[in-house]
Amino acid sequence: MVATPEPQIKPLVTFTVTWEKLPEGYQLEEKPVDNTGQPLLAGALRESLELAGQIQPEMLIASNFGLCATLNGELVIKAPDWVYVKRVNEVLVGVERKSYTPNLEGETPIVVMEFLSDTEGGEYSVKRTFPPGKWFFYEQMLQVPTYVIFEPEGGLLEVYRLRSGRYELEQPDFNGRHWFADLQLFLGTWRGEKAGRNGYWLRWWDAEGNLLLWGGEQVQQERERAEQERERAEQERERAEKLAAFLRSQGINPDAIA
Repeated sequence: MVATPEPQIKPLVTFTVTWEKLPEGYQLEEKPVDNTGQPLLAGALRESLELAGQIQPEMLIASNFGLCATLNGELVIKAPDWVYVKRVNEVLVGVERKSYTPNLEGETPIVVMEFLSDTEGGEYSVKRTFPPGKWFFYEQMLQVPTYVIFEPEGGLLEVYRLRSGRYELEQPDFNGRHWFADLQLFLGTWRGEKAGRNGYWLRWWDAEGNLLLWGGEQVQQERERAEQERERAEQERERAEKLAAFLRSQGINPDAIA
């Protein structure tokens, strides 16, 4: 009997990740956005956090922004559509950051988000060789705890959590939302209009289920509250006038009543 050879297992490509500053004078490539909706989606996420007092000076929240790492001696830069870093080592007041290198300049991002478009951007790419895919970059190189992929056209939201070194798809709660412990907020989808764009958006909700409002919504809410107060005051005035008329019909001077 001829022995059957055991199958050969091809070894995985080994890699080394290091954290280095960008060379002096290094010019980051301008990454054009895929469509006009992506900046609106990213800005809306930040806006509600800022209005709710959720943003601190030591945090870094940015969109279409270069995250840097070095793979086997080769510089890798990815520009997620939205990124949240809880703490950076140096707060650059009044200085615009051009890039960020985790571990060297501060903590690893807590969350990165990619918004899908008609253009194939490789959000699911696990390519390990240079230049690596986005999935591999976030999961294996940066080891970002949460990776969010959002498809605005149909409203599909996928939240992946890093568990045992691999991303696993998380199922939403009964409201269709996901809990983000570091922010103490829920993330979910919402359909409506803002800034001339009508469609699906990513929105934040607090632990009690209250939607974090955008600036325009807060203004509208204040207008409605003021209108309700005006109507209540008008109703009170009408009731007072009717009571005074009744008292006078009974021969009672309402002004003489303490």
